[in-house]
Amino acid sequence: EPTAEPTDEPTAAPTPTATAVATAAPTKAPTAAPTKAPTATAVPAFINGLPTIAWDELPPQAWDTIELIDQGGPFPYDRDGVTFQNREGLLPQERGGFYSEYTVKTPGSSDRGARRIIEGDDGVLYYTDDHYDSFSVVVR
Repeated sequence: EPTAEPTDEPTAAPTPTATAVATAAPTKAPTAAPTKAPTATAVPAFINGLPTIAWDELPPQAWDTIELIDQGGPFPYDRDGVTFQNREGLLPQERGGFYSEYTVKTPGSSDRGARRIIEGDDGVLYYTDDHYDSFSVVVR
């Protein structure tokens, strides 16, 4: 049986349901650096005005792309690692060159497909599955 991580909550309090965890607002700002493995902690619904996506909600091909980003490559596509311009203005406004884009393979696609991971120089990752029409902040 897995053990629960210590919290500031009283031990007699009931454990929230999965629905409550997914919709609960965070009580304090995260202090630890993101980890590669999914965690059982609550994921905030929004970060910096963008929806979030938990690690285990990403397609497995996104996990592969993030692993390559963490390792510094090698990347399967020539365009991986190029500057993402944020022309759509959906990500937080930053200086030019702040964001880099990486392809998330799409099974059955004859080209790069529409899925991407965007990495900011601050290490924040964003996922899009609709070729930049929307983004979610990756929570790992």
